Amino acid sequence: MVLAANSSHLYGNLRPFVLEDPRALGGGRMIGGSWPPRLAKLPPGGTPPALPTAGPPAHNDSQCGEHILSYGSVEKVVIGAALSLITLLTVAGNCLVVISVCFVKKLRQPSNYLIVSLALADLSVALAVMPFVSVTDLIGGEWIFGRLFCNVFIAMDVMCCTASILTLCVISIDRYLGITRPLTYPVRQNGRCMAKMILCVWLLSASITLPPLFGWAQNVNDEKVCLISQDFGYTIYSTAVAFYIPMSVMLFMYYQIYKAAKRSAAKHKFAGFPRAEEIEGISMNGVVKLHKESEECANFSRLLKHEKKNISIFKREQKAATTLGIIVGAFTVCWLPFFLLSTARPFICGTACSCIPLWVERTFLWLGYANSLINPFIYAFFNRDLRTTYRNLLQCRYRNINRKLSAAGMHEALKLAEKPEFVL
Repeated sequence: MVLAANSSHLYGNLRPFVLEDPRALGGGRMIGGSWPPRLAKLPPGGTPPALPTAGPPAHNDSQCGEHILSYGSVEKVVIGAALSLITLLTVAGNCLVVISVCFVKKLRQPSNYLIVSLALADLSVALAVMPFVSVTDLIGGEWIFGRLFCNVFIAMDVMCCTASILTLCVISIDRYLGITRPLTYPVRQNGRCMAKMILCVWLLSASITLPPLFGWAQNVNDEKVCLISQDFGYTIYSTAVAFYIPMSVMLFMYYQIYKAAKRSAAKHKFAGFPRAEEIEGISMNGVVKLHKESEECANFSRLLKHEKKNISIFKREQKAATTLGIIVGAFTVCWLPFFLLSTARPFICGTACSCIPLWVERTFLWLGYANSLINPFIYAFFNRDLRTTYRNLLQCRYRNINRKLSAAGMHEALKLAEKPEFVL
């Protein structure tokens, strides 16, 4: 009661006065030693003047929080379901690749080590990156995991995605050398060589993540948005090493394999066997013609015996060109929009933040992540052994997988021997 009375008395005596806004006295910030504020006399009407509203800070380097989106309940359910499905399918597909190559004897070949490295990189994206991006997108783009973890998250994101892209580049080089040097390259293609190549890929990927951690280019984080550094030099360096150089190498390798397959196609064009309707339509006066075609068939059979090795090489070149073409095409479609945007963003928006609409950035980002989802299915589509292993693992048939693969390979060879497709 005493405190209330004293407070009422003090309010009555000070009612004609108001506190002057410290910012109106010549400064926008509270400076030590300037408190208590001065008292100002009210005008005769007794109505206190309106206090000036708080404007934006004088030096606001980042306004990333203005891009936070607001979703309704239905939108959150749809976005959450879609992103969760992409993440789960990416984890499942790449786990199948790792399990297949590591536990199936026939698949444990040095050339498949690169596929395992690719699957591990894509699996790391799905486990260490996608969940945090999903949560961030689900709440409208606001970063809620703290300033310290922002740097760790960006480092993991950049390293894993770069490792996936660089591994695709090394796979294209490996396929090119295997096609153009079929006699010498398999001898040098051993486990130790592949391990060194994989180690170089991951070290180069890690080198891109180090500059923001050691002060060259600071990441953007204003407690609401976690964005990779927009420094001009770092942007050019990181995008060139992580995308533009690997993409150029992959396109060049694909072009070289395509040319080799085209040369082989021109070299090994064989006439087909005479068709049944042609033989039936030959009259009695056409015995000479029938005899001539029989001789051509005999010559064709002898030619095949001498060209079996070349035919095998040509079919391998065709398969490699088709596989690599689809891999390069899918990679370009998935990652090119994101890296074009990442390269142009600092020059358009400056180094502080991003002026690109958030939904555009997120769409391009998830399109790039989708490359980690489709890689396992691309290789399974063109690799019969992987397809057979996938099928057995999904059907929980773990026993005798190697025997089944050998039987499937023998069946395929017999089918090709019975119905050779040599009309190229």
